[in-house]
Amino acid sequence: MNTNESAASELRYAFPKTVPVMVGYLFLGAAYGILMHVNGYGILWTVCTSLLVFAGSLQYLGITLLVTAVHPLTALFMSVMLNARHLFYGVSLLKKYSGFENKLLKLYAIFGLSDETFSIIVSEDPPAGLNRDKVYAWITLLDQSYWVLGSAIGAIAGQFITFSTTGLDFTLTALFVVIFTDQWKQKEGHMPALLGIAASILCILLFGRDSFIVPAMFLICAMLGLDYKRKGETA
Repeated sequence: MNTNESAASELRYAFPKTVPVMVGYLFLGAAYGILMHVNGYGILWTVCTSLLVFAGSLQYLGITLLVTAVHPLTALFMSVMLNARHLFYGVSLLKKYSGFENKLLKLYAIFGLSDETFSIIVSEDPPAGLNRDKVYAWITLLDQSYWVLGSAIGAIAGQFITFSTTGLDFTLTALFVVIFTDQWKQKEGHMPALLGIAASILCILLFGRDSFIVPAMFLICAMLGLDYKRKGETA
């Protein structure tokens, strides 16, 4: 199998895995593009941000940061806090990403890792005969492409929209719910999901809705670690 045939095989395998994300990202990206236009930022700003930042919820927050001219250090701190969960994503993918032969593909896979891409890759183990690194890179590239395309469509459509755009940012939450439901249906054991729900609820009660994400991530990792250790000892 030559290089082109191999790449085509890996793309054919990766694309169906990303279809649920495509549906969500086209709408999410469009909502982001519309909000950018409503706040005075054109298609060039929108597309460049989706290409170079590509951070979903942070891009939505970024609209507020840009419009209100927040101090750069404050914006940096808020960005780190909002995306601190990616530290845990990275730890979870150390084994999968450690074997990358192409360093550029690895760097792009790290850069383009989103919540939805993570949810696909962490549960995906490509069959023998396919280059795992390229499959992961294709999944990442396809997902970002959907987001960029959606945001461009939204930036254009925003020029013709005259009704209120209040509530558009809820589409991000809706996509998270869809992916969680899909993962729940595919997996036989639901203990990790239940631990995540319980830890999140507890941290919301203790720290409030604005500050619960990082403590919840620490708690989830600790609980999963203890559960993994317990299973290892009883195996």
